[in-house]
Amino acid sequence: MFTFSLTFIRQCSHSGETQYNKDKLLQGQGVDTELSDTGVQQAEAVGRYLADVPFNQVFASNLQRAVQTATLIMAHNTCSPGVEMQQEPLLRERGFGVAEGRPKEDMKNMANAAGRSCQDYTPPGGETLEQVKLRFQKFLKLLFAKMQDGRGWGSPTAASEDTPAGSTEVVTGESSAHVLVVSHGAYIRVAMRHFLDDLNCSLPAAYKTSQLLSPCPNTGISRFVITLRASSSGPVLHAARCIFANRKDHLEKLTSDV
Repeated sequence: MFTFSLTFIRQCSHSGETQYNKDKLLQGQGVDTELSDTGVQQAEAVGRYLADVPFNQVFASNLQRAVQTATLIMAHNTCSPGVEMQQEPLLRERGFGVAEGRPKEDMKNMANAAGRSCQDYTPPGGETLEQVKLRFQKFLKLLFAKMQDGRGWGSPTAASEDTPAGSTEVVTGESSAHVLVVSHGAYIRVAMRHFLDDLNCSLPAAYKTSQLLSPCPNTGISRFVITLRASSSGPVLHAARCIFANRKDHLEKLTSDV
């Protein structure tokens, strides 16, 4: 058995702000913009908040707004010397087809015309939720293999849902490790749903499913503890537990300074 923590930072429409976010335009994959000044401040704030977490692996969507967010986070990290960010296409935002670059209201109107909710609607040329989930499943397989190769196997360790987001005590023990993933709002919502519906992920006490799947604040932090076991086909998931979701403590000072 081998246990590690997996920290998601939400980017795109519900995370590090870009000018497109401010103008309420849909980015998806085809519109690849940089962070605005506010987005840079938010990314630096979450970087300071996670400065003491010793990340063993760092992954980011290869869209520049996610790469920039991850770069700013790691620039403030004091415990991960020599760890290089890996740009991973599997973490790219959901493709929204003809709706990309257009006002988000257009997407809502298209969904309404089709008799679907906006979250479940796939615009012409866009990715279905199932296709996004398949990408996330491929990423997990890649991640599990890297964790096995890089750390070896140890005993499962415990984690407390009350542990602060920036604490190094989320996973303790000889085999503990920490992974950072920077991706996008719609993509991570699909990942969260996969954890809940398909991977039997447990939730913290008093948490509701709706809390995990609700829109996250800018650069909101979600953390899971993942336990793997060996199999003939390689490492597979043994257990998943959500420690917290959508934390925004790091944004409080930014808000108070406005």
